[in-house]
Amino acid sequence: MTLLETVHGPGRLGELTARELDTLAGEIRAFLIDRVSASGGHLGPNLGVVELTIALHSVFDSPSDRLLWDTGHQSYVHKILTGRAGGFDRLRKAGGLSGYPSAAESEHDLVENSHASTALSYADGLARADAHLGVRDRATVAVIGDGAMTGGMAWEALNNIADGPDRPLVVVLNDNGRSYAPTRGGFADHLAELRAGQGGAGLFGQLGLAYLGPVDGHDIAALQDALRRARETRGPVVVHAVTEKGRGFSYTEDNELDRGHAIRPMDPLTGLPTGRSAGPSFTSVFGRELTRIAEERPDVVAITAAMLEPTGLLPMQRAFPDRVIDVGIAEQHAVTMAAGLSLGGVHPVVAIYATFVNRAFDQLLMDVALHRRPVTFVLDRSGITGDDGPSHNGMWDMSVLQVVPGLRIAAPRDGTRLAELLAEAVAWEEGPTLVRFPKGPTGEDLPARATFAGIDVLHRTGPLDVLIVSVGALAGTALRVAEVVGTHGLGATVVDPRWVTPVNPALADMARRHRLVITVEDNSRTGGVGSTVAQFLRDTGVKTPLREFGIPRRFLDHGARADVLAGCGLSPQDIARTVVEEISAGEATEDRAADRLDDGMVRLLKQASRGEIR
Repeated sequence: MTLLETVHGPGRLGELTARELDTLAGEIRAFLIDRVSASGGHLGPNLGVVELTIALHSVFDSPSDRLLWDTGHQSYVHKILTGRAGGFDRLRKAGGLSGYPSAAESEHDLVENSHASTALSYADGLARADAHLGVRDRATVAVIGDGAMTGGMAWEALNNIADGPDRPLVVVLNDNGRSYAPTRGGFADHLAELRAGQGGAGLFGQLGLAYLGPVDGHDIAALQDALRRARETRGPVVVHAVTEKGRGFSYTEDNELDRGHAIRPMDPLTGLPTGRSAGPSFTSVFGRELTRIAEERPDVVAITAAMLEPTGLLPMQRAFPDRVIDVGIAEQHAVTMAAGLSLGGVHPVVAIYATFVNRAFDQLLMDVALHRRPVTFVLDRSGITGDDGPSHNGMWDMSVLQVVPGLRIAAPRDGTRLAELLAEAVAWEEGPTLVRFPKGPTGEDLPARATFAGIDVLHRTGPLDVLIVSVGALAGTALRVAEVVGTHGLGATVVDPRWVTPVNPALADMARRHRLVITVEDNSRTGGVGSTVAQFLRDTGVKTPLREFGIPRRFLDHGARADVLAGCGLSPQDIARTVVEEISAGEATEDRAADRLDDGMVRLLKQASRGEIR
């Protein structure tokens, strides 16, 4: 039996010798490489925190002491040490372990904080709550990476943590020189000085925080010593641990791009992916097309918030290294900086995950849209992302951003439409534009059968029964709905507006001629495209009933994208069944109305024969 097989909770660590803890660290690394290679997930970040996590759980008493992980993708070792090793066979699969901390899984997890730069604020709140309630027998510990420290929220929290010199709070700075990619900026340079032993406590000392370090983040004994000293400090203290992302596995150590930050299923012996390629992704098409546009337009620059390769900007960065700006995990700054670039005569393209644009709503609204700046936003991972769980689904962007005056939103259905709409977006100079697309392959192109006033008609058969308005990548679903309702003798028209905001006026003419309109989108039904189209039809006096199909107003569990969509009622069969039922119900209502009309005519005729009507 291995040591790892005997660890069913953090209390076991206190029974192990220093040599056994080192052995355990090796076993955990081998376990991670084996399990995460099979499932896919965040391998590099967790290989880098093995010794640090062992030291934390051997010094602090979780869950009485609160351990917070920022960003939560470095919590796999924490999950193993808190009794969840057996769940790694279903990591990030429906019903299996989340890839992030999850209070539903364990009492050792406080929050599902899978967005960066949040843990220090949580920790400040917990420490203040303990002070308020007079609790003095437990510790609050926040583990934050140097990449997450580039986020402004982390500095807002540090500023307030320093304002409470008597509130115990341990900040463990996991410094591996990277977020997804190498950390950039003045703070990264400052950490390099601290790693070299220059500057004493540096910025942290100037803020009034105690500072311990730098400490070798792979020396368990040294980490334990520093953490014990931190625990004894009756105020806020920073423990600066220097780690290596991807440590102990050649295929992550040698990957200079991201050190195996997030891997797909792979062969751990060869490092090669085990799944078959499903064709080009939306991300790769975007990267190729933006590079082509940049070749034609010297005024185009790209901005990323620490996600150069995941958002598809690597080709442009290689072609035009001076025209791609990485601001770190600082979405708010990225958007307002883009407004400034636009004011200066440059056309910025801000590439960001849809789940992260929520953070920059105020900047998009007040700093870009209010001033009608021609900034192009490109939202990757829109809709359902699946295995990353509830916080990473991009299911709110169209609900949140359709309220922004002057913002034009495009949702391409395939790779060709992505290229076309990106070019149109960057060419628009009257205000901001946004192009959103999902994670994964583009699939086969879905050509238009005809185009009417800018709206692509993808399908038209039978009588004018149902108008299906498809949004973005759910065009394939909409076409299959049309096929299914056709087997029930109903005619269907499938259209793709391409630009979903503002609503194309031609939709009113189309809707007026059909018996039912449905919208199909991978965004929240609440405030989504369907809601906007319904309001538009009411405003234009169209009486045709409309039914919106989208994501329900709830957080969705992790799982395969297709399965999560089906669970939301967005399978072609479920949608078609509802369409058939709606039209059948409408026909029954019409028949009853006709019956009532016939009865009324009979009564009128009898009254007329009796001379009761003049």
